[in-house]
Amino acid sequence: MKKEAILEALRQQVGEQPLAASLGTTLVDLAPGQAVVEMATGPQCTNILGGIHGTAIFALIDEAFQAACNAHGTVAVALNMNLTFHQAPEVGAVLTARAQELHCGRRTGTYLITVTDAANRRIATCQALAYRKREHLPFLSTAEDSPT
Repeated sequence: MKKEAILEALRQQVGEQPLAASLGTTLVDLAPGQAVVEMATGPQCTNILGGIHGTAIFALIDEAFQAACNAHGTVAVALNMNLTFHQAPEVGAVLTARAQELHCGRRTGTYLITVTDAANRRIATCQALAYRKREHLPFLSTAEDSPT
């Protein structure tokens, strides 16, 4: 399967996730090893202190991570994610997570995911490790259409 077809199938699958829809995440850009995802925050994202809940930021990071590491067309799953919060975003901010592949090996891949707000303030960073399986993404149409 050609790279463009893999990316289109992944975009469609990402867009159909119920959790992503409930969080309001949007896949903005996708390429093998890279993804950009946005999320508008609001009262539904707040914690007991009235700020943006860390879980909402983590979900945004995880969405970008899964898109980036699976964009090669084979199944990749999270092994470890190390998240650092740098500053609290404003309630109502649109947050952007950018995932960048640092290394893609036969069995593992390492990624850096950075979350910023509209003013380009660094909100959080995450170093993530993916385990790369051998099988093709299950939603690709046929084995002959799968990546080589």
